[in-house]
Amino acid sequence: MPIHHPQQRSFGNSERHGVQQAEAALVEHYPRLVRLAYLVLPPALGRHRRVLAAHAVVQRALPGVRTAPEAPAPARVPAQTRGGSQRPAPGGATSAYAWMRLRVLRTALAHERRPRWWPDRLPAPAALRPALPAVWGLRLFPRAGGAAELALDQAMSAVPGAVRAAFALRLLEELAEPEAQALLARADAEDAEGAVRAARRLAADDRAGAAALLRSGEFDPCVLQTRPSDLLRRRHRMRAVAVAAALCVVAGGVVALAEEGSAVRLPDGRAGRSGSAPALDPAALLRTAAEAWADTSRVDFTAWPARGDRTEDRELLGRALRAWERTPDGTPVSTTPGTLPVPPAQPPRLLYAGEVDGSAVVLFHDGGVRVVRYAESLSGKAAPALDFARTDDADVTTGAAVVVSRRGDRARFLLAPWIAQTTTRDLLRPNTPARALKVDADGVTAAVARPSPGAGCDSWPVMQLRSSERIVEKHAFLVTDLGDLAPVHLTFTPKPGGGAPARQPREATGGPALLSWARTACSLRALRGAGVRAVNNWDFAEQRLPEGGAPAQWVCTRADTWRGPGRVLVQFLGPDPSATAPAAVVADRRDTALCSRFGQHVLAATHWRAPSGRWYVLAAGSRAVSRIEATGAARTSSAGTTLAVPAPRTSSVRLTGRLREGGSLAAVR
Repeated sequence: MPIHHPQQRSFGNSERHGVQQAEAALVEHYPRLVRLAYLVLPPALGRHRRVLAAHAVVQRALPGVRTAPEAPAPARVPAQTRGGSQRPAPGGATSAYAWMRLRVLRTALAHERRPRWWPDRLPAPAALRPALPAVWGLRLFPRAGGAAELALDQAMSAVPGAVRAAFALRLLEELAEPEAQALLARADAEDAEGAVRAARRLAADDRAGAAALLRSGEFDPCVLQTRPSDLLRRRHRMRAVAVAAALCVVAGGVVALAEEGSAVRLPDGRAGRSGSAPALDPAALLRTAAEAWADTSRVDFTAWPARGDRTEDRELLGRALRAWERTPDGTPVSTTPGTLPVPPAQPPRLLYAGEVDGSAVVLFHDGGVRVVRYAESLSGKAAPALDFARTDDADVTTGAAVVVSRRGDRARFLLAPWIAQTTTRDLLRPNTPARALKVDADGVTAAVARPSPGAGCDSWPVMQLRSSERIVEKHAFLVTDLGDLAPVHLTFTPKPGGGAPARQPREATGGPALLSWARTACSLRALRGAGVRAVNNWDFAEQRLPEGGAPAQWVCTRADTWRGPGRVLVQFLGPDPSATAPAAVVADRRDTALCSRFGQHVLAATHWRAPSGRWYVLAAGSRAVSRIEATGAARTSSAGTTLAVPAPRTSSVRLTGRLREGGSLAAVR
């Protein structure tokens, strides 16, 4: 007699055909689905694990017929266009591609989903599930992109997976916001509506540009580069396995002797950590693997390996940690503004321990917030010194170097492991090529001249660094020493052309940028020791001067500090035969958002003497200014972004700018 199972479902040709269509969609659109999974997966996995996880997510998205009750009904699978640039229609629940995309999204989003009881220090449960493909002995990376791709990757690293998914659905899949929101809700994303709103803000500045970046090689996990894994760490692991096996044998022998009644006395282990706080124990210091920087989306001080010839010197490390905990009397201590010289709450990360210029130097990174430098004289004739600097939210440029030694008018820097080329140049000689700078095996540079702290300003040395192509292609940038542990990143924003959108800061290595900094570098003296993170020169206006029409530039020099507040110097670059003639500082504003992404409108003015000897009031505004009005000693107005009116040198003129979209703007002083 046949046995009947009412609960069992019968699978016919329709379901099998639907799964076959889904398999065809997976094969045809595999690179597109893997790219989508790669963008949604947590960047904290690192690029190697993220690549493998993206392939695993897509390959697991197609189950067998009997485990796929939601399999799509037979549907026309969107065709792939010539060249692989397929654009499958979003379709509905019956579309084979849409069904596969839903399953990929759901699985990728699960990599960030944690139960309430799950420890924060562990990856999400989905990320721990073993899956194929697997790779041993090699590290896989997508091709490195440029600075724009790196900036987008860092911006996406700072948002949840649902926002990254919405971002990819809107720009890569070209879904409308309601469609993206509905798809995220079906994929079990948290707050699908909020994720779509956040994705809209992420692409607010340049939607087309962001879409092009997402289709670049930086985010393509199917076109890969390979590197060997950390060979030294692999060797250490093999040794550790051998030692562990030997210890097991010894332990077994000890147990056997104990069972026979032999009196075996084991070592007491008094060299351990007992009696000392874990944060101040040299054995508890965090150490990053040598190649970790090339396999992480967080390219900052947490990716620096421990370097130097004294990284295993427990006595030196212990003295540095004890001095940090309880500063001895007579120890010089320097702190950048907003930095607290308090002991670490958790074990810090060791960046460097070695001998430089007659001193033993130790560098720590504390919890992503501070870099701490300890230095003691090898001769013992001087007291140790401690320096504290804020470094929160450092990146590939602001986390590229740290001062390891200062002697007189020269300094040495420890460079980030991702710096592939190091040169120096003088900002006051923009036409002189950069010169190569020697760097030792530990990443310590030869001595670099420092900008003179005195009243004179006849040179301004900077370092021009180039990032490794393993993280970003063709990316060179400038940093300069302003007296803190971390050098300052210099950038440049050109004036937009007619009808062009507002431009973003770019690296100050091109001709126009170097010419701009040649006339404004000396103004950096006002920023020494202020905890400055980066300084940007923004050419916000160009003006044709009266009595001849010679061109003049208006520059807003904005300094952003590690603690947050910014300072602005507005400078007027009048015509001058010298390319390095100092600009005139016409306004100085502290604790302001002016000339930043949150303060994009600026109006400034100055008195100027023409070659004829006649004095004028000049004014200029940024691109959104449509009219400038003058009242007081001179009453006039001018359409556009500039104004020039005759007025005595001592006259008081009040200037107001009218904005195209409404509102007014007073001149900055």
